[in-house]
Amino acid sequence: MRGWDDLYLLPVPPSWVPGAAVGILSLHFIQKLLFPYFWADLRYLLKVFTYGLRVEMYRLQGRVVTVLDKFVKLAEKQPHKPFLIYEGTIHTYRDVDRRSNRIAQVFLQHEALKKGDTVALLMGNEPDFIHVWFGLAKLGCVVAFLNFNVRFRSLLHCVSSCEPKILVVGADLLGTLEEILPNLQKDVSVWIMAKDSMFPSVHTLLDKIETASEDPVPVNRCSANNLKSAVLYIFTSGTTGLPKAAVISHLQILKGAAGLWAFGATSEDIIYITLPLYHSAASLLGIGGCIELGATCVLKKKFSASQFWSDCKRYNVTVIQYIGELCRYLCNQPVKEGEKNHKVRLAVGNGVRNDVWREFLDRFGAVKICEFYGATEGNICFMNHTGKIGSVGRTNFFYKLFFPFDLIKYDFQKDEPIRNKHGWCEKVKKGEAGLLISKVNAKNPFFGYAGNKRHTEKKLLCEVFKKGDLYFNTGDLMVQDHDNFLYFWDRIGDTFRWKGENVATTEVSDVIVMLDFIQEANVYGVSVPGHEGKAGMASLILKHNASLDLEQMYKQVVTYLPSYARPLFLRVQEKMEMTGTFKQQKFQLVDEGFNPSTITDPLYLLDNSKKAYVLLNKELYEMILSGKMKL
Repeated sequence: MRGWDDLYLLPVPPSWVPGAAVGILSLHFIQKLLFPYFWADLRYLLKVFTYGLRVEMYRLQGRVVTVLDKFVKLAEKQPHKPFLIYEGTIHTYRDVDRRSNRIAQVFLQHEALKKGDTVALLMGNEPDFIHVWFGLAKLGCVVAFLNFNVRFRSLLHCVSSCEPKILVVGADLLGTLEEILPNLQKDVSVWIMAKDSMFPSVHTLLDKIETASEDPVPVNRCSANNLKSAVLYIFTSGTTGLPKAAVISHLQILKGAAGLWAFGATSEDIIYITLPLYHSAASLLGIGGCIELGATCVLKKKFSASQFWSDCKRYNVTVIQYIGELCRYLCNQPVKEGEKNHKVRLAVGNGVRNDVWREFLDRFGAVKICEFYGATEGNICFMNHTGKIGSVGRTNFFYKLFFPFDLIKYDFQKDEPIRNKHGWCEKVKKGEAGLLISKVNAKNPFFGYAGNKRHTEKKLLCEVFKKGDLYFNTGDLMVQDHDNFLYFWDRIGDTFRWKGENVATTEVSDVIVMLDFIQEANVYGVSVPGHEGKAGMASLILKHNASLDLEQMYKQVVTYLPSYARPLFLRVQEKMEMTGTFKQQKFQLVDEGFNPSTITDPLYLLDNSKKAYVLLNKELYEMILSGKMKL
């Protein structure tokens, strides 16, 4: 047995080691206390910096590498790997490359297309959407993605705004083509994805694809000389008016395609795309992101809440995309056994409400929600890399160095930014809602809208903080908290002013949908003669077999909302009108107002004298117009 004296023979660490250990532990605790997101921020910034450096290195080497270039390389490197899975059929990287070559060859032989010409694409979600897109891109054409939900006048507006030489229409959209064909510009050549045509002077594509060569078209046709040159036109969803064609450059596609990679997706992932391909979320983030990773994507013709999880299990999906209300639709499905038995680990998208976010995680398991913020035409993007519920992202000194932005004070009555006596805009304090603006410079350009110089100029703010500066106006109100997390507050168009106060529509709708008989609420402002601002109105969808409880509705809004934010009018509808990207359509509802003579849906008025919602009839309507009814 060793004595106490023998212990002194053991090696004794230098005197500075304990102090160093204490110092390291202290720094660790200080970092956790004062800078809890330091390492998460650092990892994210390193990813952003790495990707930007890679693109810059290509430029310095005199090479312009596009997403299409990356796809062609992958078709050579991994020809037999599945790129698309559609309705159980596998399309490998080589399959997609060769069929897109065939389409390029058809147009090369039958149409006098020049590099830079525009071709409009009106197709639903199917593999040939991607084949036509890639085939035209190989010819150096700018492809305009048309929203297949848009009809007649609006669709004609979209076609004319991008001035295409050719319009390609999917076989399932021939009815839509028939509507617009008599009014379509005569110089637009129309092609349909069919072997036979019932329309005079309309060309067929499928029969010609079968006999076309699979050989690649000359490289000089698709080679890009500048990352800032236009390659796509993607239309805004048009929640407040006619759609606008946002100009999308090679640079924007590269940035969008890096999204899944930045959130941690890999080449081994299988990505499920149910969103429409005409939207940037599906085409840039989804298809582009799949190419950036060299991964596989499962393409769905149309989103189906009832088939969603069974598809995920069938195809071993690991990454899903969402937008708008998609997650809520999934949560509204009847509960089934084994809902957590899937391989989905990432859900990437934007627009999920806090309550739905929590319910989704509780119900469907440990799926990492990767919320982000970005407009189709915008030059700023935020990514919630920490997973904080409700936030669209986080900023810091270094992020603002690369992507300068600010939140500024906004006058809702004049519908313009507030400027001080010197003419400069003013920044809001942390915790206050402000208009998000992003600086336009060489690294973060704004490319505007095709065929609409006025709308392009309208999105820009000049002389914001100093002479000569230029900012992109996102039209979105955001809040930055004291931990530098950013939260989407509302759209400018969706925010109205009543009784001298600003009302956020999302805030009101969140309160209303807390009621157990309400399925959905769409809140907007309507003009009332003789009154300044706009009065609140809510369009309601009731849950299945539920009835409208006006007493409970009154208690809810009085309890949770300030007087100026309570909806004065209610409208009960059978179906909520949505845009193609699952956003609530407000424009038509605002235009229709609250006239019971023209609206067949049940209407109700908040009668403060009776402390209740009452049926809005023609007599009450006339009293409101004459000013006899006090609002």
